[in-house]
Amino acid sequence: METFFIGIDIGTQGARVVMLDAEGAMAGSREEAFPLSVSSREEQSPQEWWDVCSRLLRGLVEDVRGSVDVGRVRAVAVTSTSGTVIPLDGEHEPLYPAIMYSDPRSAEAGARCKAAALRWHPGGYSGFNASSGLSKMVWFAEQFPEKARLISKWVHAADFITGKLCGRWGVTDYTNALKSGYDVREKIWPAYIYERLPVRREWLPEVLPSGEPIGVLLGDLSASLGLGADVRVVTGMTDGCASQVASGAVNVGDWNTTIGTTMVVKGVTKQELIDPGDRLYSHRHPEGYWMPGGASNTGGDWVSRDFSGDLAALNKQAGLLMPTGQMAWPLLQQGERFPFMAPQARGFAPSGLSEAELFTANMEGVAYVERYAYELIRQLSGEEVRAVFTAGGGSQSEPWLLIRSSVLNLPIYKMKYVSGAVGAAILAASRTFYQGLTEAGRAMTVTEKKILPVGELVGAYEEGYRQFLKILQDKGYV
Repeated sequence: METFFIGIDIGTQGARVVMLDAEGAMAGSREEAFPLSVSSREEQSPQEWWDVCSRLLRGLVEDVRGSVDVGRVRAVAVTSTSGTVIPLDGEHEPLYPAIMYSDPRSAEAGARCKAAALRWHPGGYSGFNASSGLSKMVWFAEQFPEKARLISKWVHAADFITGKLCGRWGVTDYTNALKSGYDVREKIWPAYIYERLPVRREWLPEVLPSGEPIGVLLGDLSASLGLGADVRVVTGMTDGCASQVASGAVNVGDWNTTIGTTMVVKGVTKQELIDPGDRLYSHRHPEGYWMPGGASNTGGDWVSRDFSGDLAALNKQAGLLMPTGQMAWPLLQQGERFPFMAPQARGFAPSGLSEAELFTANMEGVAYVERYAYELIRQLSGEEVRAVFTAGGGSQSEPWLLIRSSVLNLPIYKMKYVSGAVGAAILAASRTFYQGLTEAGRAMTVTEKKILPVGELVGAYEEGYRQFLKILQDKGYV
């Protein structure tokens, strides 16, 4: 009999819920935007999240009730933004709005967290900044000491919705806990957090692998939705890791590149990837592997800014122009952070190119940066990259996919359904139906397209990549 799984994604601008069967077929989906304000980048209402989530769940179940047996829903999981945290009182009610990952007010606290980690827990996670959960905990304790005295637990965004679903609070997962200071190698909250910073040990949640069953849907909620009495609720995952899962990159040696506004690279390795240059950091895979990743300032933002015309026509022309033999790097802001650190870096392009030539050369330049990332990954991990799975707006361009596959000289896979909510649904199945996330990912990701390198392009892009590196070296960027 068919079995179904629900994934919930609480994003910055709205929420999405999906229902998948055990083979990854989409039974239904719904989404709704949040009522955002000018302060929404700093604070949002967890109760509004839950109100929207509740409506979406009811709508989803009603949408599919005539076509599937909703009594066969087995499990649900939640994904949300990394670094967003909420202080709860003893009744599990928020003492303050959710402090968003994008809130810059904790920058100074983040610098102190980083210094403390480097001094008192060397070798552990130390990449703290304004977007880190721990930075926000320290900032809040110092700014609102009266409220801080009432804190029972700090929870992450996904944890809050998980608690609302099953009534179990004070539990989080490896991926959400990392930027709150949890040591995913030793599986401990390092003592410096509560001995050297204004954070109490009892505020910190229990940490479990993502996908671990921790309860069932609350009876009233399950009854109101018309679901069974034994729908399992599992620990969640950050949105970046959930999107990686949805992309199909769940096996050792698999990597995902998402090209949206920026380019994010995430993968799976046997060993922890330790980067002395702090360009990459590693999440913990639920099965004990590692999920390293990094985010570039290079991406696809240049497309909407500089090429607002007929993209279909430009893509068609690009298919005839590649390889261009031109060197372009469409970095819109100053500074790069991954795969190399160069705060002084600026993009470049030759003058005199037609619109189509520049469009194609820009795609090639992003592909060269992507290749540099994977060469860094091979060097640091000592492991081979077997395939690249892709997502984001950049994956919609056929010539760009072909350029990237030929520059990387690797197959590229594009999945049919790639979203954080889909990743959450796969996570929901990983320990309640399958033997783990690897097995669930294999079974529930549906390949839409496979792109293979083209021989003559591989040779041309090998030479182009060498020229691109030479320019970066001459400018002092690498």
